[in-house]
Amino acid sequence: MTPTLKLDAVCVGQPTALRVGKRDDISGIDKHPVPGRVTVGPARLDGDHIDNRKHHGGPDQAAYLYTAPDYDHWTQALGEPLRPGTLGENLVLSGLESAQLRVGDRLTVHAPDGDVVFEVTAPRIPCATLAAHMGDGTFAKQFAQARRPGAYLRVLQPGTVGAGDPVTFTPAGDGAPTIGELFDLWFGAKPGAATLEGYLRWPLAARLRKHVQEHLDDARG
Repeated sequence: MTPTLKLDAVCVGQPTALRVGKRDDISGIDKHPVPGRVTVGPARLDGDHIDNRKHHGGPDQAAYLYTAPDYDHWTQALGEPLRPGTLGENLVLSGLESAQLRVGDRLTVHAPDGDVVFEVTAPRIPCATLAAHMGDGTFAKQFAQARRPGAYLRVLQPGTVGAGDPVTFTPAGDGAPTIGELFDLWFGAKPGAATLEGYLRWPLAARLRKHVQEHLDDARG
């Protein structure tokens, strides 16, 4: 067990018009901190709009987590502080860096009405929607280079969460892949077949599992 952490913010997003390249879109990426308590269900936080369900949401990606150290990086890189929710996350966690999290790590939020348990499942991969939201066509590339992807979470035990709730971190077992290692698969990393087979032993999000399997098939030749 690590020392107890806490939730710095809980954020949700409403449907918002967004120009992505040459098309008009509707997205929930523009999230804002919510006062009080928010109900966490099996597939999303209550009141959180998820438009692109091919890449976001669902039981394996019910919530998106970013961390205070990751935000500290962007404050320095961009020259100004960003409000919680700017990068489209639902939860901001004090301490830890997202790339160091591992699939299978568990976060237990100690809420007044009962614990809520999340499990780390996958990194977030930057896209054109993120760049459009940030008003910078190069931001997806910057995000990839920063290697601070944040992590998607599976809900093992639903309930309610709120800013200030203490969080207990329980690490996955030895050998679990880090979020950083899995993030690198999208950007040129080519681990060997044995490493990829090892990744598949862990509770990856379904979309990520498919991606790892494709890499494994290529590695086997």
